[in-house]
Amino acid sequence: MKKSYLLLHIAVILAGFTGIFGKLITLNEGLLVWYRMLFASLILFVILRFTRKDRILHFREKIAIGKVGLLLMTHWVLFYASIKYANVSIGVVCYCLTSFFTAIFEPLINKKKFVPTELVLSALTLLGISLIFHFDTSYQLGILIGTISSSFAALYTIFNERLVKNYDSKVINYYQMISGTCVLALLMPLYLRYFPTDNLFPGLTDLLYLLFLALFCTVLLYMLFAESLKQISAFTVNLSFNLEPIYAIILAFWLFNEGKEVNLSFYVGCTFVMTSVVLQSLIARRKRLKTARIKS
Repeated sequence: MKKSYLLLHIAVILAGFTGIFGKLITLNEGLLVWYRMLFASLILFVILRFTRKDRILHFREKIAIGKVGLLLMTHWVLFYASIKYANVSIGVVCYCLTSFFTAIFEPLINKKKFVPTELVLSALTLLGISLIFHFDTSYQLGILIGTISSSFAALYTIFNERLVKNYDSKVINYYQMISGTCVLALLMPLYLRYFPTDNLFPGLTDLLYLLFLALFCTVLLYMLFAESLKQISAFTVNLSFNLEPIYAIILAFWLFNEGKEVNLSFYVGCTFVMTSVVLQSLIARRKRLKTARIKS
């Protein structure tokens, strides 16, 4: 269990850089995600061939894994759109709503009881986002897009939790990246019609950012993410990812001087979000200690 929490925290640190790359890369959100998934697919193809873990799957299995990858693709496109329409700080704070949507969706999808503590903690996060949305009107579109993005992130985590019990994490990520790349490529002409851009191909700097994003913040991150789900619940994983804004906001303030773009309501909202993370950590620790006493 300790190893799973360590892997999860490393994944959270890597996740803190994803929003930064969304700001640094000049491509629009659709192209950014397409290149990210394409490069990640190629990297995973090489890794699977090298590690010989590319066992043959039935077509139905590939489709089942690929469908979950489309949830991830949608989440990414909306996540980077929220950053483009607002800023890194707003985008990553909205991502914290993933735990709220997980607390709602998971009992409905898995047909189990709602957990009151999860709902209360998620409500704190929701309150924090609401404060930012209500007072910081200049970023309402970005916040709205980021909120929708977090709902897809929650669905992805819930359905991915089922997959990791039966498949290697690298195999899962490979077919999810492939499905996202193919479907987004088919949708791209329509996407570019409504969201036109003059910049279709990455320059040298963007290419380097994309490769780093694909290797470390996609392949490595989601391998760690999938491994942690084998021992840790989807809700706890998603709530732990609420720590991502701490790293991302610090970097955004330092690199892009975003501290001047946000007001007091942003900090108040962040306080509620971070409080939910601390409380969840304390509750999880109490449960582990209680379980250890029972076993001893």
